Amino acid sequence: MVDMAKLYKYLDAMGGLMMLSNSNLQFTNATRLNDPFDCHPSLMDFSNVPKSICKGWPPHVIQSLCSGRHERYRERAWICSLSKIFDSLLMWSYYSNHKGICIGLDMEKVSNYLSQMHGQIVIGCWVMEVQYRNIVEKPNYYRSVEDFFRYQMSTKAMAWKHEQEVRLISWDPLPSYMRLLPHQDDREGPIDWKEIRAYLPIGGECFDSIYLGVTIDGKMKKRIVEEAKKLNPSIAIYQMKVDPDAFLLKPELIK
Repeated sequence: MVDMAKLYKYLDAMGGLMMLSNSNLQFTNATRLNDPFDCHPSLMDFSNVPKSICKGWPPHVIQSLCSGRHERYRERAWICSLSKIFDSLLMWSYYSNHKGICIGLDMEKVSNYLSQMHGQIVIGCWVMEVQYRNIVEKPNYYRSVEDFFRYQMSTKAMAWKHEQEVRLISWDPLPSYMRLLPHQDDREGPIDWKEIRAYLPIGGECFDSIYLGVTIDGKMKKRIVEEAKKLNPSIAIYQMKVDPDAFLLKPELIK
């Protein structure tokens, strides 16, 4: 496994400012990620039910029970997506056309907070590295030796490989960590609980570095730098620059 001592969170400028101000990590329900295949039970093959496990039940009942269990796993999992890299052109483009920020996290220090009870943190080695595949290689649920929970939660299409994603997974986060997004209210009826985000607190020492987008707004940049220094006075802050000799982004340390 690669060294994941430091991981990165890409955000738009306001989202980054809020993360620094509140010193937390945002987790999104697995059914609400931007890839419709993400964590979906259809990644596995439940159809070949062996007679030996039916025990008098018709195969379609066993298939429904098994696939339904993994659908519930998907609904109960909240995911925080991080990346192994801070200089992806595509990732920077996703977040406000290079006007956003990327936050570097010291994962050894983060783990001290996530090992506490915030629901049930699925940790394994407390991070789950995403595996990218060219096709949906459905393992047989009844005969394969796959870790099916891990397969379901960490398998994505090869089209997403540039993200180099690593996930933190919170299992049934406690209600005290759930927060509405700014645009959400219940004036028009109840809010689907899966639309609510979970925010797990971490300490200021977890924030190792900040990378500012090439075209970040000057006023927002000042606010972010001030908030970052207040949160962790020793944090390293970089301005991303265009490399004139290659299609690359280069970090320049702000003194």
